[in-house]
Amino acid sequence: MCTMGKDSKAKDSKSKDSGAKGKGKQAASGSDENASKGKGKGGKAADGLGTCTYVKARHILCEKQGKINEAYKKLQDGWLSNGDKVPPAEFAKVAQEYSECPSGKKGGDLGWFPRGKMAGPFQEVAFNTPVGVTSAPFKSTHGYHIILSEGRKN
Repeated sequence: MCTMGKDSKAKDSKSKDSGAKGKGKQAASGSDENASKGKGKGGKAADGLGTCTYVKARHILCEKQGKINEAYKKLQDGWLSNGDKVPPAEFAKVAQEYSECPSGKKGGDLGWFPRGKMAGPFQEVAFNTPVGVTSAPFKSTHGYHIILSEGRKN
């Protein structure tokens, strides 16, 4: 239930090379459109949000909104309400306690994944959350998530 990857057809349609023959303009405008849907529209290229190819992230997945809110409150009480970043080791402890995804046993670690592998809102949040920042809870087709962005690369 935790596999949030898309099927290979969808992945191929969004890959860098798919627009090489005649669809280059469409592919470019599609990714520009997607990039502009993120939170801050200005400065995306400068801060790397929405432009990287790979993200390293941890997450917490819960079926029920109440449970994800409990997990987020724990993160807020410990760090976020003070303006602090949640240390990955502490996020991992909360993930082990609350996450219903098999990755929860590994502290929610999803490792590195490419753009196009994760579905819908999960990809949107993962690729638009700055490194070291914990997202607010959000809903996807798999349930409710919190993401901690740990890295990005091209």
